[in-house]
Amino acid sequence: MKLLLFDIDGTLLHSGGAGKRAMNKAFTEIFGIQNAFKNISMAGMTDPGIIKEALDKHHLPWNPDKVELFKHRYFQQLRIEIEFPNPRKHIKPGIPELLAYLNKDPRFWLGLLTGNWQEGARIKLSHFGLNRYFKFGAFGDDSSDRNKLLPFALKRFEALNTHSIDLNNVYVIGDTPLDIQCAQPYGAKTIGIATGGHSLDELRQEAPDYVFSDLSDLHSFLKIFEDDGA
Repeated sequence: MKLLLFDIDGTLLHSGGAGKRAMNKAFTEIFGIQNAFKNISMAGMTDPGIIKEALDKHHLPWNPDKVELFKHRYFQQLRIEIEFPNPRKHIKPGIPELLAYLNKDPRFWLGLLTGNWQEGARIKLSHFGLNRYFKFGAFGDDSSDRNKLLPFALKRFEALNTHSIDLNNVYVIGDTPLDIQCAQPYGAKTIGIATGGHSLDELRQEAPDYVFSDLSDLHSFLKIFEDDGA
């Protein structure tokens, strides 16, 4: 059995900037500052890490009550923003075919490892018809530190299966160096996908186990698991 943990933004889909627009609008409502996330990189970051960076940038304290209000308004805004037509909004190449195949193959379990808060993750995935493939995962709700997320996904897998899984059979799939880095200390395998803001060469510098330009070649992707004995 193989456990495949997917990142969302840049790996499975591009929201057309809906997430950033929703965050900016929510931040303006709660904290009174417009375009608060300008020049803040979101790639590979967790949602709580992103808002912490925005608060620090604007010299605002971390107020748990206000952050909860921000989250509530962010989810409301995201549901609106994700529906707007946008030429940049798309599912990444090969993803629908890949997930449909893996979902039917009993050798594979699909999960998420994402910095999105879970509700935001589900909003994005549902819009693109992908939510049904992912019963569990690890999210920004679990930790603001991406490097601490993998154990949460493993515990939820174990709860569903009543047994553990060898980390040699766990694959973290993402489009940023941070996706690769968060898995390596645990001994999980890593698959870099150059469909976000990082090139193949940039991903290779992190020494992932595998790297692809995109996931449009189903045969090449599945060959990983043939070589690993799936």
